[in-house]
Amino acid sequence: MKRRSFIKKSAVFSLPTLFGGFSLNAMSSKRMASMVNGDSDKVLVLIDLAGGNDGLNTFIPLDAYDNLANARPAVIIPQNQLLSITDNIGLHPAMTGIKNMYDNGNLSVVQGVGYPNQNRSHFRSEDIWKTASAADEYLSTGWMGRYLDSQFANYPEGYPNTDCPDPFAITMGSSISGTCQGAESNFSMAILNPNDIGGLNIGIEAPLPNDCYGEELDFLVETYKQANDYGGRVVEAVDAGNSNEDLYPNSSLADQLKVVAKMISGGLQTKIYVLKLGGFDTHADQVDGSDVTQGWHATLLGRLSDAIYAFQEDLKLLGVQDRVLGMTFSEFGRKIISNAGLGTDHGSAAPMIFFGSCLGQNIIGDNPQIGTNVDPEEGVAMQYDFRSVYGSVLMDWFEVEESDVTTLLNGTFQYVPVIGECASTNTKEINPVVDAKAFPNPFDNNFNLSFSILEKEKVSIDLYDVVGKLVKNISNQNLSAGDHKVFVETHGLAAGVYFARVQAGNAVKTMRIVKK
Repeated sequence: MKRRSFIKKSAVFSLPTLFGGFSLNAMSSKRMASMVNGDSDKVLVLIDLAGGNDGLNTFIPLDAYDNLANARPAVIIPQNQLLSITDNIGLHPAMTGIKNMYDNGNLSVVQGVGYPNQNRSHFRSEDIWKTASAADEYLSTGWMGRYLDSQFANYPEGYPNTDCPDPFAITMGSSISGTCQGAESNFSMAILNPNDIGGLNIGIEAPLPNDCYGEELDFLVETYKQANDYGGRVVEAVDAGNSNEDLYPNSSLADQLKVVAKMISGGLQTKIYVLKLGGFDTHADQVDGSDVTQGWHATLLGRLSDAIYAFQEDLKLLGVQDRVLGMTFSEFGRKIISNAGLGTDHGSAAPMIFFGSCLGQNIIGDNPQIGTNVDPEEGVAMQYDFRSVYGSVLMDWFEVEESDVTTLLNGTFQYVPVIGECASTNTKEINPVVDAKAFPNPFDNNFNLSFSILEKEKVSIDLYDVVGKLVKNISNQNLSAGDHKVFVETHGLAAGVYFARVQAGNAVKTMRIVKK
């Protein structure tokens, strides 16, 4: 077996090293050192809301509340019990911490995040979100792993070293994160139990045979040693770090974030943390039948909200709040119509939450459009491609050149100004798509799209069905500034609900339309 092949296999099977309560998984050049282990002190915390979060019961569109209530009467939260954050958005009442963060200017939301040709399978959609692939593309590397690969081509050979003494990424959980999977090795180290931090279990190294098997076994031993070296640095940082532990509620996510705060304050130079809060696959008992403000989804949203609020307050007291950006992701949202089991089924796009001191109060994108007659399969339409959100974070938080971002994301990138005032490279502003309209609506076999753009832009116009499948590319061309009108022919399409998406440069508008 070639060493490169062995590295790849060891990354896949995660070679555990015991580290007190930690389970350390074997991890898989210099320019990147300024981002991950060097001069820059920026930290990114990713929280996976595993199972598919119901964004429509998280950030409730008040301008479509009546239609939403008709579509999901069994799970809709009464309007008078919602927490108001804007005139058009109500927040689930369990999320008081999130509301406080929004009021304090520490929270942003990107509406309608998804991808073309949405896959509603958990496993496939999780893979798409972690690899940043297209729906019909299968990648073996994660979106952060590819970036790390581009800077540290020889990893893990020669690491840790003086310039990069700490793990590049840490995953809280029993396995390393696919987000950080490189071409030959994974860049993250998994920590199984954040509540039990102890010494290393190094073991005794036996003499190795002088043959080909001994060579590979020697590499295995060296890999374990690397994991132990990184583990030692983690223990040192946690021991040296501080956390205002009384701020945190009693939950798994809060425990994870508490340890992350200790690692950051203790001087660990790790820049990527991947955390997980599972249970969002709420097909049944999403709400309590006797009180829809309670139930499993309310419990999960409360845990998320309370944990990240405590984390943000802790970071402020520790004086490191400007260094940390957090964001949530989930493999898909839920269908608009509720089911017979007090739950919701797999849908399409959903909101992403960003938290940190560099955000301000920012809602990016329009509220989801809910019709008077909702198709049984209808999900929330995509406004922003999740890969564009990832790329914007790389640009503005980690100072990655836009050309590099486009390459890493295989050409899929539309800048989204998520981060705001602390952005390192944010020099762009979104020019809105002014007064984009589809008419007539409903329509028979054709309709018109009218829109205005403020400067010459590349304009892409696509038509999607209710499950997020791309059914027609209407236009993809450079257009001059001014007013435009596009005639759309749909003779070959069945009657039903569709979504017309107009992307002009960095701006986007998605419109719900109905073919009679």
